[in-house]
Amino acid sequence: MAEIDLDHPAATVDATGLECPLPILKAKKALSTLEPGQMLEVITTDRKAKQDFEAFCRQTGNPLLAHRDVGEKVHHYLQRRA
Repeated sequence: MAEIDLDHPAATVDATGLECPLPILKAKKALSTLEPGQMLEVITTDRKAKQDFEAFCRQTGNPLLAHRDVGEKVHHYLQRRA
């Protein structure tokens, strides 16, 4: 399987300033527009977003590829399930 390049997502959702459940809802909507295997980046500032995205990915079967802390923001990388 080819390695995913986290620096080149197919789409990015900026959910900074939003609290749960809004980042998850925006991610779910964006994932529905992607092709299977494509990657979505979601940028959040909600302190609980890491746990929320981990649970969301477990429940939906969309792989969570990584979290990156960038200053006050967290970048989440999800892959659209096949």
